[in-house]
Order: sequence, then C-alpha cells, then structure tokens
Amino acid sequence: MSSGAHDVHYTLKEYLAFEASSNVKHEYLAGQIYAMAGGTPEHAALAAALLGQLYAQLRGGRCRAYDADLRVRVRTTDLLTYPDVTVVCGPLERDRDDELSAVNPTLVAEVLSDGTERYDRGAKFEHYKRLPSLQQYVLVSHRDRRIEVWTRAGDAWTSAIARDGDLAALNCIGATIDVRELYDASAEPKA
Repeated sequence: MSSGAHDVHYTLKEYLAFEASSNVKHEYLAGQIYAMAGGTPEHAALAAALLGQLYAQLRGGRCRAYDADLRVRVRTTDLLTYPDVTVVCGPLERDRDDELSAVNPTLVAEVLSDGTERYDRGAKFEHYKRLPSLQQYVLVSHRDRRIEVWTRAGDAWTSAIARDGDLAALNCIGATIDVRELYDASAEPKA
C-alpha cells in the first residue's frame, strides 16, 4: 500500500461503487483507495496450496476457508482489504454497510512478497488485531520455507515459526499446515 498522501477522500459508498466497477482489487483505508499489487505466479501458487491444505482439513466442519475474493472489513480502523486466505468459524457475519465484506474472520493468512512484507507485518497486522474474532494471523514466507503463526492470548500476541519438515499449528481452527507439503505443492512443475 502506498504511503503517499491523497487530497481526495472517498466515502465508503464511493469506494464500493468504484470497486464494483473495477477489474482490479483495491484496499480502502479511512477515505483513501489504494490499488492492490498483482501477485506473482509463485505468490498465487503458495496461496492456492495453503487454501488446498485448509480445505481438506476443514471440509464438513464448522470452519470455512475463503480465497482472496473475500473482502474483510475492520470497522474500528475503517480498513477494507482482501487477505490471501481467510477462515471463518461459524456463520459468516457480513458488514452492515457492505454485504460483500466479512467482519468475523477467525484466521487470516497473508503470503508475503517484497512489496507487501513490511505492510503485512506492520500496519496491516495492527489493523487485523482490532478484529475481536481474529485468533491467529499467518504469514507465509516468499523467500524460504517458513510459516509464522501469530496467536492471540487475551490482549497479547505470541508467534511461532514452522520451517521445512514442521507442522504449523492452527489451533483456533483445528488444523495444521505441513510446511514441506505447502512449498512442494506450490513449486513449479518439472518439465
């Protein structure tokens, strides 16, 4: 997300109309609209592999995984964004001002990139922390075989790192991510 100042402030209604007519996704933050960077094929493959592992484990249960087409709203900071993977346990709660936005994710996962890592680890995580329903925040490395899982314990957040050969524990949804399988599944097929 750009940190440049904007002279124009948009209402939520203006953003939603703009987003509905756009063929690319935009993030909305407190009256500002930011184009979301297009991902690389490697980023898309990691997100798909993560979603695949979660789908297999959550199927038929009380939690449901969504891809980056699900918009999430953090009402207290006025952020609307599209996480790479979102998991909601129980019924999906839609934002009262935007029926296409969820407000109750249990888990959010972001696949990092050179352009988004600082934001995903910093300001974006601070926004996500304001979601009362959020129990875990997962960061999938784009540089090496590593998953960082942040878990809420009351008002505090603690992190755990899972590396190649480890299982990342996603206790809030009753799932694990096999790090080796994730990266192997997202690797470029051999000719």
